[in-house]
Amino acid sequence: MIRNEINLTGLKSNIMEDNKMKKHVTVVGAIHIGFGILGLIGALAVFFALHFAKGFVANEEVPTAVLSFLSISIPLLVGFLSTLGLVGGIGLLSHQTWARYLVIVVAALGCLNIPIGTLKGVYSLWVLLQDETVRLFEKQ
Repeated sequence: MIRNEINLTGLKSNIMEDNKMKKHVTVVGAIHIGFGILGLIGALAVFFALHFAKGFVANEEVPTAVLSFLSISIPLLVGFLSTLGLVGGIGLLSHQTWARYLVIVVAALGCLNIPIGTLKGVYSLWVLLQDETVRLFEKQ
């Protein structure tokens, strides 16, 4: 009788931990979707702003070349990372195993973006590397 109660208590504890981690995974997914959308908007804004700035130095060769390079490379980099975060966040909401790995990589890279990216990255890594989260994704 006591052994059954202990097993039942352990089962309840595992279910409660899984539910708590599901909430954290949902929050991480939503954060990455939100920041992914903001990043794509930011990439477009930088693209148009740098193209607008190129108009002011149209007669100068070096500034035009630098602005041309920056107006392509920065939006591409930001857009690529934002798209990865957006796709990973959508995958996390449906508890896809590949999305967990993708968001771990995106979160680790995001830690370099001080201070907001670091906070987002550390929280995402903490959630996605927990044993309960690993078990949650293995069940799917």
